Amino acid sequence: MNFIFMLTHYDSTVPNAAEIYEQVRGTALRYVGFKDIGATPEELAIVAEKAHTDGLEVFLEVVSTSKESELASLEAARYIGVDWVMGGTHAKEGVGILTGSQVKYCPFPGRIRGHPSILSGSVLEVAQDAKELTAMDGVFGLDLLAYRHLDEDPIEVTRAVVSASCGPVIVAGSIVTAEQIRQIASVGAWGFTIGGAIFEGRLPNGPDLADQISAVLRMEGAEVIAD
Repeated sequence: MNFIFMLTHYDSTVPNAAEIYEQVRGTALRYVGFKDIGATPEELAIVAEKAHTDGLEVFLEVVSTSKESELASLEAARYIGVDWVMGGTHAKEGVGILTGSQVKYCPFPGRIRGHPSILSGSVLEVAQDAKELTAMDGVFGLDLLAYRHLDEDPIEVTRAVVSASCGPVIVAGSIVTAEQIRQIASVGAWGFTIGGAIFEGRLPNGPDLADQISAVLRMEGAEVIAD
């Protein structure tokens, strides 16, 4: 499993993200991310530069609700210098924008609405969308809002999407416990994000950010027994 620490709260990049990133330097983090809402590309580029200096890979998660804003964020991804782009719902256009870059593109499967983003659609529908998306040239993996689904069991959604996909599946949003991490690992998820729960001090060793991140990294590395 791979933990991505998101410098975000309520689906927006936190204010002063670059300064906050300084608080978690020196942890064993390998991945850090932010959203396309809440900060300018120039501000995000500063965070990306700091993280790359520390040897981390950087994620931009696109949660804009309009097509125009989403595609503008994808265009900005090159300037910001991220390694991964997650999210967004216009994969064909996204592939066109990111073609020729080294960015790993992981759009949302399923029907996405609102902000903060909510997932809808049956398990079968989300899995079929996942299959079609990861069959596209230029799509590397998926950004799955399993715990943001209002009707379906998140583990069953994750299991079905992992089975249907030919790329890594990242479970994003609303993860707050070691049991959730164990469960999504057991059905084959590649990674997971946590942002707001850490800023709210809900993880072990809160409210200190670095101590919470260290606790999650221990959860990430715990032995997983497959279901």
